[in-house]
Amino acid sequence: MYPLASLQQISQSPSPIPSALEAALRAHGCKLIHTATTLLRLPHVACATAQILFQRFWVVSSLLTFSVSDIAFGALYLSSKLEECAVRIRDLINIFHVLLQRDTKGKTRIEPMSYFGNTFYELKDRVVVAEMQILKRLGFNTSVVLPFGSLINYLRLLGQDSKEVVQKAWGYLNDAMQTPVYTLYQVPTIVSAAILLTSRHLQIPLPDRWWVLFDAEWEDVWTVCGFIMSVYYAESSQDWKVETMMDKKDVRQWVEEHPMT
Repeated sequence: MYPLASLQQISQSPSPIPSALEAALRAHGCKLIHTATTLLRLPHVACATAQILFQRFWVVSSLLTFSVSDIAFGALYLSSKLEECAVRIRDLINIFHVLLQRDTKGKTRIEPMSYFGNTFYELKDRVVVAEMQILKRLGFNTSVVLPFGSLINYLRLLGQDSKEVVQKAWGYLNDAMQTPVYTLYQVPTIVSAAILLTSRHLQIPLPDRWWVLFDAEWEDVWTVCGFIMSVYYAESSQDWKVETMMDKKDVRQWVEEHPMT
């Protein structure tokens, strides 16, 4: 069974921070996963699986207890095993080290990791512990249903499986990974939302009530569209400086400096 968040989990986040800040931090974590996947030349399924596991983790965990960067790379390490494209831990740690320097310290010139230093072993421990925490917090339920196969089938059924349409809808599904929709809605609803946005953008006519063919409710489809569009029109993440808040200590410091009333 594909696990989704409960109503209680949706109504109250475990992280006592503004919802916009939480969304920005989670989105940036997904971007870290995407960048690392590209640099490691891993298949796209590993990236998508890692992002869904990453989003699912924060439904049951607080950003004050775990670091975004650790969980992001722990999720990628776990997904590489689940998708049978295992990556060498040293390669993952090297990428981890580079991206952390780029984000948290804003360096344009990356300093190489000392071969005989403790940095490698410290980062390795963080990744391995993060992987174990993901498995523990999710109850070892790592079942992930990716939407891309369903997208192709749905578009073929609607007679709109041209390259341009598929690429546009595929892009919406990828961008949706930065939002929590994969923890809230079933895959048919998310795919229907991507098709709806594509049809609006490319001005493609579709049959009346076509989403009923895929067992999707209009209200849910429209809500998912809102989540996806928020990626493009949300408050500027630069206002939050999320790249400097990848560690839980930085998030705690922000909470101390900005007490919520």
